Amino acid sequence: MTQLEVFSSLMFIVGLTLLLSLVRWFGREPVVDRIRPYAPGSYGTGARQGILSVGSFRDVIAPLASGLGASVAKGFGISEDLDRKLRRIQSPLDASQFRTRQLGWVTTALTLSVFVSIALRFGATLALVVSLGVPLLTFLIMEQRIVAASEAHQERLFHELPVVAEQLGMLLAAGYSLGAALHRVSARGSGVVSSHLQTVMSRTRQGLSETQALAEWAELADVPALDRLVSVLALNHEASDLGSLISEEARAIRREAHRQLIESIERKDQQVWIPVAIAALIPGTILIAIPFIQAMRTFSST
Repeated sequence: MTQLEVFSSLMFIVGLTLLLSLVRWFGREPVVDRIRPYAPGSYGTGARQGILSVGSFRDVIAPLASGLGASVAKGFGISEDLDRKLRRIQSPLDASQFRTRQLGWVTTALTLSVFVSIALRFGATLALVVSLGVPLLTFLIMEQRIVAASEAHQERLFHELPVVAEQLGMLLAAGYSLGAALHRVSARGSGVVSSHLQTVMSRTRQGLSETQALAEWAELADVPALDRLVSVLALNHEASDLGSLISEEARAIRREAHRQLIESIERKDQQVWIPVAIAALIPGTILIAIPFIQAMRTFSST
């Protein structure tokens, strides 16, 4: 047997063992593990993981995947923490789970690229480029999807912020406290800001003040307009006309959003002329090249 066949057989055995460990009749838990959740003083303790189980394999791989993934991402200029981006987009995954899943896709891509290189009999250089390029491209695609989702989340938050600011301003002017106004907006809204405000309210129930929870949200969101709004809301116990201040801040955010929209429209207008310029440049180049080539032939024949 060749080395590739031995490696493939070992990977098949390990994968089959991990797959069968999820089947109830194959990986049946011992009686002690089954009755542990019902024993006094054992609330929140889970069952032990077997040596060859998906849970134990994940526990071993997760730290390695997190460290390796963070190093590769930093090498390509992605400096923002992955856990922060996942919490910003309110993903159900944490950084370790995402890196483990990412490592699984990269490993699959590496295995497939190696098999394709062997099956198509690529040269050594081409096989090395394919074997390293495909897993690296898979890693970067998954990383770029998180970055794009984070940026889109920030943009939606920025565009929803003026409406939410105006609602907070009206509620505070009507006599609501800051906590009651935040709770009402979070309960009645359905956008990105309302979902984040629900997290803010849960943080206040854990012991933080409204100002601390809002500052924590602003630090996580990383939107300058939200930083300014939170700084105004922090004057809740100091300013008597907080509603008018928030309304003024909402108008400022609307002006900034309008300015960004105009910039985006102008940028798209400029991009429209790119294919027009290319379409006009190619025939013009051909029309200029034909008499030039004819003149060169005339001078070379004399």
